Amino acid sequence: MTETTHAGLADDPVLTVERLSVQIAGEAGVTQAVKALSIAVRRGQTFALVGESGCGKSMTALALLRLLPEAGHIAAGHIRLGEVELNGLSERGMRAIRGKQIGIIFQEPATSLDPVMTVRQQLYETLRMHTTCRGAALSERAAWWLERVGVQDAARRLDDYPFQFSGGQKQRIMIAVALAAEPRLLIADEPTTALDVTVQAQILQLLADIQKEMGLAILLITHDLAVVKNVADYVALMRDGEIVETVDAPTFFSAPRHPYARQLLAAVPTYAKRGKPLSAGMEAVSGGGSLPSDAIPAATVPGLSIVNDSAGDRAVPDHRSGPVLSVTDLTVAYTHKRRFWGPAPEGTRIVKGVSFELQRGETLALLGESGCGKTTTAKALLRLLEKQAMVRGRAELEGVDLLKARGAALRRLRQRIQIVFQDPYASLDPRMLVGEILDEGIAALHPDRTRTQRHNQIRHLLERVGLPRDTVGRYPHEFSGGQRQRIAIARALAVEPAVLICDEPTSALDVSVQAQILDLLQALQAEFNIAYLFITHNFGVVEYLADRIAVMHEGVIVELGEAGAVLAHPAHAQTRRLLDAVPRL
Repeated sequence: MTETTHAGLADDPVLTVERLSVQIAGEAGVTQAVKALSIAVRRGQTFALVGESGCGKSMTALALLRLLPEAGHIAAGHIRLGEVELNGLSERGMRAIRGKQIGIIFQEPATSLDPVMTVRQQLYETLRMHTTCRGAALSERAAWWLERVGVQDAARRLDDYPFQFSGGQKQRIMIAVALAAEPRLLIADEPTTALDVTVQAQILQLLADIQKEMGLAILLITHDLAVVKNVADYVALMRDGEIVETVDAPTFFSAPRHPYARQLLAAVPTYAKRGKPLSAGMEAVSGGGSLPSDAIPAATVPGLSIVNDSAGDRAVPDHRSGPVLSVTDLTVAYTHKRRFWGPAPEGTRIVKGVSFELQRGETLALLGESGCGKTTTAKALLRLLEKQAMVRGRAELEGVDLLKARGAALRRLRQRIQIVFQDPYASLDPRMLVGEILDEGIAALHPDRTRTQRHNQIRHLLERVGLPRDTVGRYPHEFSGGQRQRIAIARALAVEPAVLICDEPTSALDVSVQAQILDLLQALQAEFNIAYLFITHNFGVVEYLADRIAVMHEGVIVELGEAGAVLAHPAHAQTRRLLDAVPRL
């Protein structure tokens, strides 16, 4: 189809939704998940549905495809694909629509792709159902789509399974499956949230190229405002199940009308906001109240001094006391199974001679693409890889070799270095009460403390991270994502660490919850003088939070320096490549 034809059809909506309402039945009664939602998506247009977790974005997408959970149903409204009213179709009629007329890309391809089916089988499923391709044409078309989405050596890799691909490659396969029958509308539900910046840029460019070729209408569902600014034509902002503002993308970012839109934009971390609380004035929209604007008493913390830079007053660490963590020539190699005969196989080296120092009260951001060795470095420092990897080098925590300690010495060191994982739901035991989770670490590493002392400490910690007192008697599943991350932070702080490793602690959080967690981390660092090793691919967080930046590439730190210098004048080509890929507001 030619560009002219696309332009001629641009005024005809591919998707029209009028006053859609979705209800979910639960133990507490019926909940209005979506309230009188109206949108129109046109050919060749990217329409962004923006909002925070729980606002109804994904429920809207499921309603469009008639894939609502059993407890949910469409209470009112119209959904038209062209001239076809989808609400009036039978289930058989909808099966002809799904895949053929509407494709969908889910947030997590690892759970969307069938792990026991090859890529060929999963592409064939769509092609057989919705196209006339058969025999050799079927194989050719599947290979063509896999090659079109940028998978190298596509014909050979058709017979591989999803686990044999990286996260970015799995997302490309998911796009190929969604587009194989050449649908008119593509729903992209958080398609880049879990990807690093370079892979994210590649996926977004891929979608833009395919959209241009096919005249595809895209409904983009996301909470990443920087991505929205770079790809969307129109923006609809959702809150509590209803759209509060719909406007073209340039107007949304230059002159947002709704107060909620202005609050979200103000909560996005940037270099210019360093030292200033992000969540000041934010309402608690996704769990956990915001910290007060005076919650970062940096000027009164011993060991910290105030420097004046272009971003305003900011607390910086005092280097005179020496590093709290010193890592020298750290190497990690995953071991292979030993053969019955012959020499032992060499391990696969993931981390290759990494060295850095971390000062008290300092935040060192460890950046790099997926697979570069960031998390492996963290796990090695926490002594979590000893059974499956060879760890070499030296890591001194407060002057003691962390990698050689044993017995009581290791238990003391474990108290002084803790971690906050990316997914608090997976890292908190679902069968334990929050009070038991927090007490576990204190009882193990501070056996001298009485039950009453531990109980008082837990109450103080929960209050410090902004959670109510009754939290101790509740289970992790009873909390929102932001609240669970606060619990994870409280658990790490319970044993009074000197170093806190934060492994992507905000990547799965909404912008306002992210702002609250970042404010909390800054306040806690100022109060307890903790050193943070912050592992992330979110450059906005790095610009806002980091004192220094270390860039990893293929297991090696290729650049290390002060945050301002690295961001403004990157010396290494990999650093420049990462910065060029960052979507910005």
